[in-house]
Amino acid sequence: MTEAPTAPRQVFVGALATLRTKERVVLDIDGQSVGVYFLGDEIRAWHNVCPHSGGPVCQGKTVARTLQALDPATGKSPGLTLDRSSRMIVCPWHGFEFDLLTGIHAVDTKTRLRPVPVAVVDGDVVLTLG
Repeated sequence: MTEAPTAPRQVFVGALATLRTKERVVLDIDGQSVGVYFLGDEIRAWHNVCPHSGGPVCQGKTVARTLQALDPATGKSPGLTLDRSSRMIVCPWHGFEFDLLTGIHAVDTKTRLRPVPVAVVDGDVVLTLG
């Protein structure tokens, strides 16, 4: 017998004004773990499962994106720099990095975090879980 798919439901996380003071919150909602991230005016939510090996990706640190520029004249790198306007989520199991806003892996654009729809409704952060 096949179970009928569950209808999407809205889950109120809390007041945006309160949550915005945090970089992220990781929630367990009826057995689903979700990380909700705040970066400037942006809000993103991701399933807390790394696509690499199933690790708790949202339990990892967030860091500035590391860039390695090349000097066009020499083709050599002057060294690493940090893009502090961009944040990466680092999975604690194997160090896989994902862009906090897009969920896309730092190198393999086909590898992505699974998003959870998130919105602000009347000043509250609301997730839509299916």
